[in-house]
Amino acid sequence: MLNIRSIDPAALDLAKKADKDGIETVWDRYEKQQPQCGFGSLGLCCRHCIQGPCRIDPFGKGPEKGICGATADVIVARNLLRQVAAGAAAHVDHAYEAVEALKLAAEGKIDYPIADINKLKAIATGLGIETESKEPNVLALEVVQVAYEDMGNHQKRPMRWVSAHAPKQRLEVWESLGILPRNPDREIREAMHQTTMGMDADPVNLVLATAKQGLVDGYGGLKLATDMQDILFGTPAPVVTEANLGVLKEDYVNLIVHGHVPLLSEKIVQWAKTLSPEAEAVGAKGVQVAGICCSGNEVLMRQGVPLATNYLAQELAIVTGAVDTMVVDVQCIMPSLGQIASCYHTELITTMPIVKIPGATHIPFTLEHADEAAQEIVRKAIAAYARRDPNKVHIPDYRAKIMAGFSVEAIVGALSKLDADQPLKPLVDNIVNGNIVGVVATVGCNNVKVAQDIFHVEMVKELLKNNVLVVATGCSAHALAKAGMMNSEGAEKYAGESLKVVLTAIGEAAGLGAPLPPVLHMGSCVDNSRIGDLVTALAGYLGVDTAALPVAASAPEPQHEKALSIGTWAVTMGFTTHLGVVPPVLGSKQVTELLTAGLTDVIGGKFYVETDPQTAAHGLIEDICKKRKALGLDQ
Repeated sequence: MLNIRSIDPAALDLAKKADKDGIETVWDRYEKQQPQCGFGSLGLCCRHCIQGPCRIDPFGKGPEKGICGATADVIVARNLLRQVAAGAAAHVDHAYEAVEALKLAAEGKIDYPIADINKLKAIATGLGIETESKEPNVLALEVVQVAYEDMGNHQKRPMRWVSAHAPKQRLEVWESLGILPRNPDREIREAMHQTTMGMDADPVNLVLATAKQGLVDGYGGLKLATDMQDILFGTPAPVVTEANLGVLKEDYVNLIVHGHVPLLSEKIVQWAKTLSPEAEAVGAKGVQVAGICCSGNEVLMRQGVPLATNYLAQELAIVTGAVDTMVVDVQCIMPSLGQIASCYHTELITTMPIVKIPGATHIPFTLEHADEAAQEIVRKAIAAYARRDPNKVHIPDYRAKIMAGFSVEAIVGALSKLDADQPLKPLVDNIVNGNIVGVVATVGCNNVKVAQDIFHVEMVKELLKNNVLVVATGCSAHALAKAGMMNSEGAEKYAGESLKVVLTAIGEAAGLGAPLPPVLHMGSCVDNSRIGDLVTALAGYLGVDTAALPVAASAPEPQHEKALSIGTWAVTMGFTTHLGVVPPVLGSKQVTELLTAGLTDVIGGKFYVETDPQTAAHGLIEDICKKRKALGLDQ
């Protein structure tokens, strides 16, 4: 049965083939789950002890408390804290692996050369480490030592990655609230303890603990991972490629990297080029690597590898019949991929000890043997190409040009063409004079409850039309790339007149001969820290709190716990943070009011839930305009 809801023409095309081939997709499974549990959707069920599960009647006619006495407010707050802690744990685990990789690289124990000495020095300087006359490997080990000390901090002092990189005004706010994280593992452990049976029953205290988990994610996960990866693999600079499933090629070996950690995918890209002659020997023209989710974003930003698709259409990539191998690492990987791959010639390869899927081939990835694993994976893809059935191949002819690689360093570099001494000044001046009304960061996932990509695309169209600059990461970046919003033509088509003038001026000054894209691709999920760094730099330049800036955030189609932890971090930064899918908190009036209003007075930011794209866009614009007025920009 054809149940797909998507605005991506490639996905709609392939859904018909999936239906014909008898393939069950995520949309089919969603329909089979209807109606979904109303208690769970409201956050009113608790399974934290084995006396339950307990659930509260939202209409007040049934149980008002759980067996232990927990109210709806307590249950909802505890569930939210656990979800945000889980999201933070995913990013902290990612960051730890990147720190470990830099250590082994600096010690010469693995074949990962340090690619960006300037970024290494900048991070070291920010941490208060002397850089003069030090060899890169020595300096890298000192940076690693600080990171490891943060991971094992047993003192009351906050993490140095927080105190060194966070806006000073924000640090004062967080300290006054008692939410400065000391050590990410300790804080995540404490959150799990705090939410067990017989523990915290104060919804306000639980929501503040949730805010602390946002900071754990923002600095112990996002910021730490991005910094380590830039040092190892290079800080991204603008690259041009294409996005959508049409990037797959019938006459090439198609190898898709999917997941979030670039430690292996960088090696796969390297060996795909090296082993191209072996692909040619079996009749292919070479090896085409394409990306799904944030592993795709990582190798796009640094290597120019095309994007295949985002989260919801990962199954449809295999349905093309042209994917020879899909290799996955961690996060956002559907367990259904193994069964779907078995219907085609595609070899699904898992690589991490915490991600195994029945039916998949497991090739263990270790830093010490990364080259061997990458070679084996590429050779399996080449072997699979020989088994491809041409009668099952259907590649939709949809792809869009994309310009990516907008790290903070790349943005500042482009702006320096206009003002070498004060590169942030042209951006600030254009915000002050209203050419740019404000900035919105769109982040996060697809959610099967929403037609794929529609919220990302329709909301951003409205923001751009109203001269709001948009920056994007993660699956949101995929959606907007596929929709043609990440190229110069997109500026002509979607940007309001004054925004278009600014994008044209910067693009011409940077030597593009065309406008910058109206949506700047800033990277993967962990690269949300780049947005934080840019906002921190702007606040520092102006001498104001980040909460005062005409900046907002949005997760138009959140589905993962990581989206909630990223959103919570954005709120702690003082931003109004939009969610386009209602999170499971509406069962508690107190928690809902805290998240959407009450926190503003103490932390500066708030969540804003709106399920209509145009209404959401205008709500964010209204919020930005209030901040402009408070700064005296609009009188």
